[in-house]
Amino acid sequence: MHDFVKPKLSPLFKLLGTGLANYEGEQWRIHRKIISPAFYSEKLKIMSPIFSQCCDEMISKWEEMSSDGKFEIDVRPFVQTLTCDVISKTAFGSSYEEGKRIFELIKEQAKLIMILRNFYIPGWRYLPTTTHRRMTKIDKDMQASLRAIINKRKKAMMDGEVLNNDLLGILLESNKKEIQENGNNKNVGMSDQEVLEECNAFYLGGQETTSVLVVWTMILLSRYPNWQARAREEVLQVFGNQMPNNDGISRLKIVSIVWLTSLD
Repeated sequence: MHDFVKPKLSPLFKLLGTGLANYEGEQWRIHRKIISPAFYSEKLKIMSPIFSQCCDEMISKWEEMSSDGKFEIDVRPFVQTLTCDVISKTAFGSSYEEGKRIFELIKEQAKLIMILRNFYIPGWRYLPTTTHRRMTKIDKDMQASLRAIINKRKKAMMDGEVLNNDLLGILLESNKKEIQENGNNKNVGMSDQEVLEECNAFYLGGQETTSVLVVWTMILLSRYPNWQARAREEVLQVFGNQMPNNDGISRLKIVSIVWLTSLD
């Protein structure tokens, strides 16, 4: 047996939080156990109407841009907005607008970090440059906003509200259950700071990867119009003019082939 230790995280990237991907051993096991319920199939099914709603909003914008039904469009920025909206709503639910603002800050922070990383000089991050001051301000704003949302949710939980239909609610409920199962030992579960960092990781891990996959799939479909036509026909046969649902999605064989091919 060998332990494959993960590389030490750069101090710059710590500004984006750590999260499950950077933990080791027992800490990784506990966090994975607490986070896993958020990705159970029954939880994802609850969120599927959000996916449809966000897609409808994007398509409506495209239709408004065209006067005769034909026009060229750069889909990438629209798909990036789509994935940001989906993640914001599935992560924070009713606190969507606050969550979207936080994710915009995370996105800006990530860009600044990548700029500094390209010409990294030891000790450079300690200098009070305009960029470093902005990064510090972003970090403080993100922390304060996320803590406010978390505290609001925890208060609602104490008042008896059921809040398990979005990522944050599921995390807090699962964390509460883990603590109770261990004799109310709060050292066993996740701290508010760790919950905060997992929300950051959820956005960073899902936003860019998902938007790139969707755009690449659209490129492939444009290059192979016969497969585009077959996929479209299948969707219309299964759903017609109805809103997509989980049972129908599981019957989309051609669409599944397209997705799997895009992932290759």
